[in-house]
Amino acid sequence: MKKLLCYLLAVGLSCTTLTAQGPSKITVFTAKKIITMETAIPEATAVAVADGRILAVGDLESLKPWTDGRKVTYDSTFENKIVLPGFIDPHVHPSLPAVLTQFDFLAPEEWKLPTGDFPGALNQEAYVARLKELGTAYFENPDRDPDVPYVVWGFHQLWHGDTYRTKLDELFPNDPVILWHRSFHEVVLNTAALEHLGITEAETAGNHEIDYAKGLFSELGAKMVLANPKMAFLFDAERYGQGMQNFVEMLHQGGVTTAMDMGVGIFGNADQEIGLIHNTMDREGVASRIVLTPIITYFLGAGYTMDQAHAKIQEWTEASTDHVSFDKHFKLMLDGAIFSGLSQFEYPGYIDGHEGEWLAPTETTYDWGEYFWNKGYQLHLHTNGDKSTNVLIDHIGRMLDQKPRLDHRATLEHFAYSTESQIRSMGELNVLISANPYYQYILSDIYAERWLGEDRARNMVALGMAKKYGLTIGLHSDCPMAPLSPLTLVETAVNRQTINGNSNNAMQKISVYDALRAITIDAAFIMRKENQIGSIVAGKMADFVILESDPFEVAPSNISEIEIWGTVYEGNLHPIEK
Repeated sequence: MKKLLCYLLAVGLSCTTLTAQGPSKITVFTAKKIITMETAIPEATAVAVADGRILAVGDLESLKPWTDGRKVTYDSTFENKIVLPGFIDPHVHPSLPAVLTQFDFLAPEEWKLPTGDFPGALNQEAYVARLKELGTAYFENPDRDPDVPYVVWGFHQLWHGDTYRTKLDELFPNDPVILWHRSFHEVVLNTAALEHLGITEAETAGNHEIDYAKGLFSELGAKMVLANPKMAFLFDAERYGQGMQNFVEMLHQGGVTTAMDMGVGIFGNADQEIGLIHNTMDREGVASRIVLTPIITYFLGAGYTMDQAHAKIQEWTEASTDHVSFDKHFKLMLDGAIFSGLSQFEYPGYIDGHEGEWLAPTETTYDWGEYFWNKGYQLHLHTNGDKSTNVLIDHIGRMLDQKPRLDHRATLEHFAYSTESQIRSMGELNVLISANPYYQYILSDIYAERWLGEDRARNMVALGMAKKYGLTIGLHSDCPMAPLSPLTLVETAVNRQTINGNSNNAMQKISVYDALRAITIDAAFIMRKENQIGSIVAGKMADFVILESDPFEVAPSNISEIEIWGTVYEGNLHPIEK
C-alpha cells in the first residue's frame, strides 16, 4: 500500500481524484422502449444522462450504482414513447434548402416543408397549369421585389416534357422566370430572364453545357446563371438566414441531431457560405451539429492549387465550433447527376443515346484525391453510374498501392447504379457506401421506360447486394434530392416500391434493422464518429430521437408516417412544435 501511495503521489494523483463522487446532476429518462442500436444491450427502458453524455442504459434497477446516494431527476416524458439514437444524415447540403426554400416547389412528388405543402405534378399538363398559377400570383403581388425573377424548383423533363424557353415564353412573355431542375444541377430560363440577367448567346457559344435556344444551363453552365450579379439576392443575409432557419427546422422535424454537409462552396463563395452557416447554427437552442466537407469543384473553379486548398481547409478547421466543424473529409466529383441524366454509364448507355458528363477530368480527380489521401483525409466520391464506379475502384486501388491505409473509409456517395462485380470489388477495397434509396422510389419507373431499361432501373441503389458482400451502408437524403427525413429513407430502402407502387427487385431490399443502422450507428461510422454518436451506450453523446410508434411494429409501408415527438440533444429536450 505504501508503494502504491508513493506512486500515486509521484504521478500527481491525489486521494480526492480517486474518491470523486462523479456527476452532481443526473437525469434518468424512462421510456416504453429504448432501441439502443448496440448488439450487447439491444433494448432498454431507462437511460441515465449527465453533462450531455450517457452514463448508463438498462432499467431502473441496473442504473442504481449510478443513482443511489446521488441527486437524480427522473423524467417520465417518454414513458409511452420509443427512444432511438438521434438520427444521422451523412450527406446534406445546408445551402440547397436554405436557397431553394425561398421559392415554391413544383416537382413530380409532393413536398411538405416548413414553408408550406406543395402538391406534385406527374405530367406536363398538371405542371404547366400549376406553374402558370404560381407564377401569375407572384408577378401580381404588389409587394414583390421587381429585381427578383420568379424561381421555382422541381422541373424534370421526363415528367414535365418540353417546358423549356419557348414554352416559358408562351406562358410568361414579359416576366423573368427560372425553372430550377429537380436535379439542382440545371436551370431553365425564359427570354425575359436571359435579358434580365444580361446573358447573351454570344457569350455562351461553344459551351456544351449550355443550350441557349432552349434556355438550358447544365452543371458548370448553371454556375453562369447562379453567379450572375443579379442573382446575388440568393445570399441576401435576411433571405438566406431565413432559409437556413428552414434547414435547421427540417433537421429537427426529421429527428436529425447530426448531419454532414457534402460540398461547402457549391455556390462559389465558400467563406460567405460557411459564415452564414455558423451564424445560424451557432445559436442557443439549435438541436443539431453539422460537419462541413470541402469539395474539389470549388477549389478548381476558384483556381486554387492543392497546397493552397489544404491551407484554406486548415483555416476553416481552426474556426470550428461545437455546432459547425471540419473534420478531415474531402469530396471528389466524378459523373453528373442521376436526376438530370448526366451520370456516366457503361455500354449500352442510355436508351435514347445521350451521354453523361464528367464533372472534372478523371486524372485531375485522381491527383487531388491522392493528395488528400496522403494527408490522411477521408475521401467521399460523388458517383452515380457504373462507368463512374469503375473510376472510383481504379482511383482507390491506385491510392492504396502508392500509400496503403487500413482504415481509409473512402465512401461512394449516392450509389445510383453499380453492378454486382463492382460491389464485390468495393468490398475488397473496404469502400463504404452512403446511398440515397429515394432514387429508386422516384426514378425507377420512368427510367426503366425512357433511359435505362427494366434490368438496370429496377436494380438502382442495390442495397441488398451491398449487404451480401458486407459493405457498410449509410442512408442519406442529399436534400432536396430526397426529403430530409431519415424515416422516409428507411421506408424506401425496406419496401423497394416506386412512386407508382411498382416493385423494384425485392432482393435489393434490406431489413428494418439494417436500415435503422444506416441512419444511426453505420452513418456515424461513415462520419468517423462511431465513438461519439450513433447508438445509446455509456460514454456517447446523449442524442436521442423520440418516436410515437415502434418502427419494428408498424407496417413497413408506414414507417415514414411515424410521428416524431422531438429530439434530445446533448441531454436537453427539444419537442417539435405542433
